[in-house]
Amino acid sequence: MTAGATSKRPTIREVAQLAGVSHQTVSRYLRRNGGLKAATVAKIDAAVAELDYQPDLVARAMRTRRLGTVAVLIPGWSSHVFQRELSAACLAARSAGFRVEIVVEVGGSRARRERVRALLGGRQVEGVLSLAPLGHVDDPAGQEYGGAVVVSADFDDEMRNIGALADGSPAAEIVEYLASLGHRHFLHVAGHPAFASARSRRLAYSHAIERLGLVSHGVVGFDWGPKVGYESLAALPADSEVTAIVAANDEVAIGAMRAARERGWAVPGRVSVFGWDDLRVGEYSTPSLSTVSVDRELRGGFAMRQLIAVVRGEEPPPVPEAGLNRLLLRESTGPAP
Repeated sequence: MTAGATSKRPTIREVAQLAGVSHQTVSRYLRRNGGLKAATVAKIDAAVAELDYQPDLVARAMRTRRLGTVAVLIPGWSSHVFQRELSAACLAARSAGFRVEIVVEVGGSRARRERVRALLGGRQVEGVLSLAPLGHVDDPAGQEYGGAVVVSADFDDEMRNIGALADGSPAAEIVEYLASLGHRHFLHVAGHPAFASARSRRLAYSHAIERLGLVSHGVVGFDWGPKVGYESLAALPADSEVTAIVAANDEVAIGAMRAARERGWAVPGRVSVFGWDDLRVGEYSTPSLSTVSVDRELRGGFAMRQLIAVVRGEEPPPVPEAGLNRLLLRESTGPAP
């Protein structure tokens, strides 16, 4: 490049020429409408990469009156609670050709409603996926807000699981599974009662114990960290009949396994331990931890595909047949002694 020369932005026609296709085909590729042959997509991919082509999003928005941007509204920020769900939602949006803006609004449902109105009324985005309740939504087409709105009410104002993510029914499946291995004496180390998920799991556990005629030696703990699991198992008397621990989550379960090891109680030989959440560390603990896998990716991806369908005026995607929760059976559970 000569001195003083400016770089010229590659055009869609140059991409088409290099790829050996029409510019209409490249335009279709950029809109991600589908229907292109894999070989054609590969050629355009290569041309886009070679030319470092970047579409002029502002010009496209002016031409098509489409912004190509959606927002995900969350009620706060947490280290890991929602990241898997949010990542899946962003991936689904990008796959459909949309950019994603993450918007944090910590002021409660009324503040979230006002933020949605501002985002859509000001033409900042084409649609909003809210991961917390808005209080009410008259219709997903967004007549109340001036654009497309989908609410996947999975978190409350404190970023605690609600709705489908607070489903505690797998606790009953855990009890049933352990009972099938001969366990009759149980202990539930519960999560903090301020969480709907903790209350739901405790209720499902208690109902299953009663229905199956088993013995519960208490509901203890009432927190989420490994310390409460450690202390709960350490507090059991030496002659305790408990052989099965249903823990509030994987961290609690790992704490309980540590206490069992220090007491000389083999896991699962003396006591079986079941966790919840399928944290990666549980797969590599010794023994590996039986747990409940929560498919947060399924939840986030489906919610975003719902929003994209509303934005485009298309039929909504089919509801996934697979459930969010499934039991993962590993080394920490075995037959009753």
